[in-house]
Amino acid sequence: MEISDKLLCLFSADVTIEDDKYVVEVPRQEIDTGSIDPGETYRVALISSEADDEADESSPSKSATTPESSSSGGAPSEPQPPVEEGEIRYVEVEDIGKQGDGIARVERGYVIIVPDAEIGERVKVEITEVKSNFAVGEIIDEEF
Repeated sequence: MEISDKLLCLFSADVTIEDDKYVVEVPRQEIDTGSIDPGETYRVALISSEADDEADESSPSKSATTPESSSSGGAPSEPQPPVEEGEIRYVEVEDIGKQGDGIARVERGYVIIVPDAEIGERVKVEITEVKSNFAVGEIIDEEF
């Protein structure tokens, strides 16, 4: 599967029914980190979970799989951050976050927050903090 460079965030969610529509909830942390903004329109891709794939192979009908049975574990299928604490990266700041920090994106659209950086700056950073959907990088060299 090819993943677009425009990927803003990646998370797991259940599809629920509300009145006459189906709803996929976006985790609050995706809004809080500035990856996406409420009220904006985004393209959404749905990828079956590994549990659903295994159920499809062993049963002739997908309707036998319920949300409860497909949520076993969950964590192993979550993508791991593409950076590690202490890692050195060369990044280009693409945007400025709501708190004024620089935002760079690496593999799969993963966000690296770069304090004291400006749009268009290409900097060498050391990753100082890693979370599931973003990292923080401290500038160690202004231009590379």
